[in-house]
Amino acid sequence: MKVRLYFDKGNVGRLAVAMILAAVLFWKIGFWVLALPAFGVCYFFIKSLEIELPEKFSWLWTALMIVSGSIFTAYHVQYLLLDAELRAKISQEKMLLNIVCCLVIFLVVQVCTNNAGLTCLISHIFLMIVAGINYFVYLFRGNEFIFSDLKSIQTGLSVAGNYEFVMDDRAGYVILLSTLYVAFMRKLHVTVEKRVWMTAVCVSLAILSGVYVGRKTEYVVTETWEQKGSYRNGYILNFVLSVRDCFVSEPEGYSAEAVAALEERYKGAADSGSGEGAKQEGESYAADKARGEKPTIIVVMSESYADLSVVGNLVTNMEVTPFYDSLTENTIRGYALSSVFGAKTPNSEWEFMTGNSMAFLPSGSVVYQQYISDTPTSIVSNLKNEGYTCVAMHPYYETGWSRNAVYPDMGFDEMHFIDDFDQTKLLREYITDQELYESIVERYESRAANEDLFIMSISMQNHGGYTEKYDNFDEQVRALGINYPDVNQYLSLIHESDASLEYLISYFENVDDPVEIVFFGDHQPSLSQSFYPYLNGKGLSGLTEDELEALYTVPFFIWTNYESEEAEVEITSLDFLSTIALERAGIELPAYNQFLSDMMEVVPAINARGYYSKTEGKFIHIEEAQGEEAEWIRDYEILQYNNMFDRKGKSEVFFPYLK
Repeated sequence: MKVRLYFDKGNVGRLAVAMILAAVLFWKIGFWVLALPAFGVCYFFIKSLEIELPEKFSWLWTALMIVSGSIFTAYHVQYLLLDAELRAKISQEKMLLNIVCCLVIFLVVQVCTNNAGLTCLISHIFLMIVAGINYFVYLFRGNEFIFSDLKSIQTGLSVAGNYEFVMDDRAGYVILLSTLYVAFMRKLHVTVEKRVWMTAVCVSLAILSGVYVGRKTEYVVTETWEQKGSYRNGYILNFVLSVRDCFVSEPEGYSAEAVAALEERYKGAADSGSGEGAKQEGESYAADKARGEKPTIIVVMSESYADLSVVGNLVTNMEVTPFYDSLTENTIRGYALSSVFGAKTPNSEWEFMTGNSMAFLPSGSVVYQQYISDTPTSIVSNLKNEGYTCVAMHPYYETGWSRNAVYPDMGFDEMHFIDDFDQTKLLREYITDQELYESIVERYESRAANEDLFIMSISMQNHGGYTEKYDNFDEQVRALGINYPDVNQYLSLIHESDASLEYLISYFENVDDPVEIVFFGDHQPSLSQSFYPYLNGKGLSGLTEDELEALYTVPFFIWTNYESEEAEVEITSLDFLSTIALERAGIELPAYNQFLSDMMEVVPAINARGYYSKTEGKFIHIEEAQGEEAEWIRDYEILQYNNMFDRKGKSEVFFPYLK
C-alpha cells in the first residue's frame, strides 16, 4: 500500500467551495462552530491524498471497504434520526441486523460496479437519502417513512410546500461527515479482475444475508408510531420489514368452510336485508313514508377535524366549535376510532366506505395504492344497487392517493376534483369547506326528478402543516397559557370549519325532501411534539393503550332533517360508521353490514392500534382478545381477507358488487 500527500492548486478551489457550502449549512443550522475548521482541515487533507492499494489483495480491500462502509452507514443513519437517549434503546442484535441490511445493498451495488470505492459512495448516498426522506417525513407527520409511502410520493410532494424544512445540528454533522466519507471513497479505486467470481460471491452473500435477516425477524413487527421503528428495530431494518408487509397471508382459521359457515348465518340478510340480530333504527322513518322515498345521503369526511379535548384539557380564548357542540336534535353523535394519526387520509375514507378495518393489514400500508381490487364492495356499490346516483367530491388533485383510479372501481357515477371548484375561494392555500359545501348544495339542487343521491365528500381546508402565516387567513382562536403558533392556526381552521358546517346544516334544515348528513374527521392533526406533554402530561411516548387510542379518536355525527332518535355514542370506529348511517337512513342492511351491526354489540370499536373490550372496560391489543370478543374479531378478519385477497373464493353473499 502506498499513501502520499501532494499539493494541487485545484484542491484549494474545491476547499473554498466546500467551506462556502459548510458555512451556509452552519448559518442555517447553527452547529458547533469548531466543526467548520475541523471539516476544512479534514477535507483538504483527504483531497490531497494519493492512495495505491496492491491489486493482488483487491478482494481483501473490497471486503474491508464494503463491511466497514455498511457499519459506518448503519450507525450514520441512526445518528441522523435519533437523539442520544433514543439511540441507546436499540439492542445490539437489532443494530447488527441493520448493518446486514446495509451490507446487502452494498453487495448488490458491487455486482453492478465492480469498483469498491464507487460501491461505497453510491450505497452510502442512497441509504442516507432514504434516511433523509424519513427525517423530514417524520418532522411533517410524526411517523416514519416506510416502503408503502413510495406509492404516495406524488401526494406528498403536492403538499410539501406547506411545511417548513428545518434541520438540527445532527443533520449538519451527518452532511459534513458524509461529504468527507464520499471524498475519501473517491480516492479508492479497487476492482476485482475475476468479475464472475466476485459476482458469484456477492450474490451468494447477499442471499445468505437476506435469509439471516428474514429468520431473525420472523416475529418482529414493523413500527410506524413516532420513531419506534428507528429505536426499536433500527430504521433500515424497519424499512425492510415494511417491504415484507406488502404481502398479506391468510388469517388463522381461514378456509372456504369458515366462510360458508358465516354465509349460512347471514344468507337471510343478503336476500331480504334483514338477518341475525337486525336492528334497523331508521325503519320507523321508512315505514312512515308510504311513497317509499329514500333520503339523500351526504357524507363529509373533514380533513384533520378533531376535538383535542379527548387527549387532554385545552383552554382557548373562545369556543372552537360552538355550532357542532350545539347540534343535538335528530342527531346521533359521539367519537370514533380512526386507524391513522396526522396523515394517510385515504385509509379512513376506505374504512368508512367498505366497513373493513386497517386492524388486519400491515402497519403503514395505504389500501388505495396497494390492495384495491377492481370490484370493491362498499357503501357506494350497495347504494348504487339501491338505485342511488353516487357522487364523489374532493377539492384537490384527482391523482392524490390514486383516487382517480380507485373511484371508478368503487362505482362512483361522478367525480369532482379541484378543477370543478372555484379556486379563488381559498383559506391559506386550500379550497375552503364553504366552497365544498356550496358545491354539494349546487349538486343537490340540480338533481333529476326522483333521483336518489349519495355524495361522498372529502374536504381539504384543514390540511397540515400549520406553521406558515397567510394574508388570507385571520386566525381568531388561540390556546391560553401556551404559545404554539401551529396549534393556534389549527384551532382557528377548525373554528372556520364550524361556521361552514352551520351553513350546510341550515340549508338542509329547510328543504322538504329527506336528507341524512354524516360528518366525521379523518384523523387528528400532527402538531408540535412539544405541545403534547402539555396536553396529556406525557407527550407521544410511554402511553397506555387508552392514552394512545385517544390520539386516534375523532368526532362524528349523523344528522337528519326529519325526525330521528337522538343518541350519544361513547365510542365506535370508522369501519362501523357507514353501517350506522345505513341503519339511520332506513336502508336495508346488506349481509356484511348486518354482520358489522351484530359485531358492534360485542366489540363497539376497533382500529389498527387495538379495540375496546367491554369485558375489560378498556382498550386492549387485538392479540389479547378472549372469548366472544376474540371470536367476532376472528370472523371479521376472515371475512375481510375473503373480500380483499381471495379472488377465486370471494363470497357473493357478503361481497356482491354491482347488479
